[in-house]
Amino acid sequence: MNWKKSFRSIYYDGAPEPADLDLVWAETALLVIDVQKTYLARPDPASLSAEERRRYDAWTPFHRRMHETVIPRTAHLLDLFRRNGIERLFARIACHTKDGRDRSLSQKMPGWNNLLLPKDEDSSQLVPELAPMGDEIVVTKTTDSALTGTNLRLILHNLGIKNVICAGIFTDQCVSSTVRSLADESYNVIVVEDCCAAGSDELHRKELEIINMIYCHVVSSAELMAMMNIAGKEGVKSGSPKVKQLQSS
Repeated sequence: MNWKKSFRSIYYDGAPEPADLDLVWAETALLVIDVQKTYLARPDPASLSAEERRRYDAWTPFHRRMHETVIPRTAHLLDLFRRNGIERLFARIACHTKDGRDRSLSQKMPGWNNLLLPKDEDSSQLVPELAPMGDEIVVTKTTDSALTGTNLRLILHNLGIKNVICAGIFTDQCVSSTVRSLADESYNVIVVEDCCAAGSDELHRKELEIINMIYCHVVSSAELMAMMNIAGKEGVKSGSPKVKQLQSS
């Protein structure tokens, strides 16, 4: 099953297939959302109580997916985008104050989302495998949406971006919130399924069904590379239409 038929909710059961995506390089950016050290940190399981170990085990599939799929494939996309001069941006959750008083209400609510991540602390930084390079832009947000909580809207406008390719975590939270905000601003949004993760695979797949075909198009990294004609360390052939287009932009 390809991207035109997968992740369909009841709303789009039987709907026509979407048209092919025309992702002009000069109008396209990759946005990596919230792949930060705090979310990959794990305690020593030997030190945990029975209840803590139950929760630890429940999160093991997420960590496996991050290390085996999401981070390697996102790193590969970043490499290809860098080699071909296509924009790369990053978003991360962090607060500007030590006590987090500048956070939005959703990030102050009791429970899992109540993370205190001052912007200069190590836990709030992006993971080394996906660290920004050179002058790649990083926005720091105190909301779930990378668009609402930063000046990303202005940055994308100034860069001439029309297509935003989203990767990162968590599919059902900050990724989804960002996707919806971008869609409301009439950006063409693409979510790379195997470069995203939620706390569980069930939440990941269900959220993709919810946002697909109305707020975004959901594709695999392999499908994205094929439709953008980018692959391999050598990049695309020098005579390809996409290279000519990039060179003339």
